[in-house]
Amino acid sequence: MNRRQFLFASMAFASQLALAGSNSGSDNFLIRDLYNPDGSFSDLAKAANGQRVTFLGFMAPPLKAESGFFVLTKMPMSVCPFCEPDAEWPDDILPVYTKRVVSQPTPFNVRITASGILEMGEYIDPETGFFSLIRLVDGTFEE
Repeated sequence: MNRRQFLFASMAFASQLALAGSNSGSDNFLIRDLYNPDGSFSDLAKAANGQRVTFLGFMAPPLKAESGFFVLTKMPMSVCPFCEPDAEWPDDILPVYTKRVVSQPTPFNVRITASGILEMGEYIDPETGFFSLIRLVDGTFEE
């Protein structure tokens, strides 16, 4: 099996898992699984839309204290890129809208699992103006 065949087989398997709704908490996705190399949404993302899924990542420093959402990143970020003009915001992020207010953010360098219902489509947060095309809603997280 060559690299291309392996990649396609892996994508097909992951898509079948999402379609079957078999993400039971032991199957953790990475943020990069949501995107194709050209930046468009992957078949996995499209198949998981509306499903409860779990992602691995890092909590970016919050935009404000006591927020109802946070941004999950694939790499640890020590500063809020919205607060630092020289900071570079990563291309692949995932906003997580939580069930409860996040009053105690997780340290930026601690890996977390974030679970929620994957929701696709344009959304502007009314409180912060944060725009997203994809996000987790009804979210929870743990270290």
